[in-house]
Amino acid sequence: MSKPLVSVLIDTYNHERFIEQAIVSVLGQDVPPGEMEVIVVDDGSTDGTAAIVRKFAPRVRYLQKTNGGQASAFNAGIPETHADIVAFLDGDDWWEKGKLSIALAQLAKHPEVGAVGHGWYEFYSGSQPHLVVVPERDYEIQLRSVGEARLFSQLRAFLGTSKITIRRTVLDRILPIPEELVIEADEYIFTLAPAIAPAIILKQPLFHYRFHGGNLFMLQPGDPVKLRRKHDALSALLRTLPAALSQQGVSPEIITTVLEPIWVDVERMKLSLDGGKPWDTFRVEREAYRTAYSKTSLAYRAFKSLVLLSTLLMPPRQFYRARNWYTSKGLRRLRRVLGEPTPAEPVLTERCEIE
Repeated sequence: MSKPLVSVLIDTYNHERFIEQAIVSVLGQDVPPGEMEVIVVDDGSTDGTAAIVRKFAPRVRYLQKTNGGQASAFNAGIPETHADIVAFLDGDDWWEKGKLSIALAQLAKHPEVGAVGHGWYEFYSGSQPHLVVVPERDYEIQLRSVGEARLFSQLRAFLGTSKITIRRTVLDRILPIPEELVIEADEYIFTLAPAIAPAIILKQPLFHYRFHGGNLFMLQPGDPVKLRRKHDALSALLRTLPAALSQQGVSPEIITTVLEPIWVDVERMKLSLDGGKPWDTFRVEREAYRTAYSKTSLAYRAFKSLVLLSTLLMPPRQFYRARNWYTSKGLRRLRRVLGEPTPAEPVLTERCEIE
């Protein structure tokens, strides 16, 4: 095979129920076989994943390794790619037809752009309605100012695994990924990418994000093991990203802005798991409120003042159990009565039910 136009890297772990659909969605893209290589990195699966992937040889190259997490899978797989552009896919997701050609066209049209992301469909195995999640319009982002850093914080989810198509020259400046990131390794990549070159976010939903009980990073109420795993991974991002961003010429002020949402998540998880002082909860929730919105109604400010007061009246674990209950019951929709607050950055994400 001559040098391909694009390399597709699929990371998988115990995805025997899903991996075939993921591979078929890649092989069904409107990119000629001679211009696309497909590599599956198996992070030590103990189910039937290997046998399923091997059915697709020689179109699909299978790399098997001992279990080490997402970062170790990326560190093993990316150096094995041969194309100048790499597209990622999780083994339990699948792409829309045309996803790859759309992303490649953007990179061909904009040679200064380093990465392309996009919207997605959310697919649930139970009775919950499926959703489409897209930004309000196409965006171009780069970490050159505090304002752009805030915009990135609103759009970062559109650059995760299964969404991002990235130039190999950008990846080479990011590697190696810290292997303590057993999950959230994609966040290390997509945070550094716009520090190196602009990234484009497309409004189109171009992949299907599958929610299921085996998701390693999907949090569920009452699951301290997954919560601890995510806490540890996000804490690792807080430790490793500042130096990596600084090496790419990002200023300390911009770095602080980029990491602020991660810090809030880490502190919330820590207080939920380990407890702390009510003042700690107040400090975290006040910071989250301060950075989230630029404009709020008088009624909403009164409501938020009551929420902040409640942080001082109960232990952190009790507060976050109440917060999770409030979210699980869909009570956030009651905010509409108080007047929806205006986000700090005017990025509206549409979440619509689909058939």
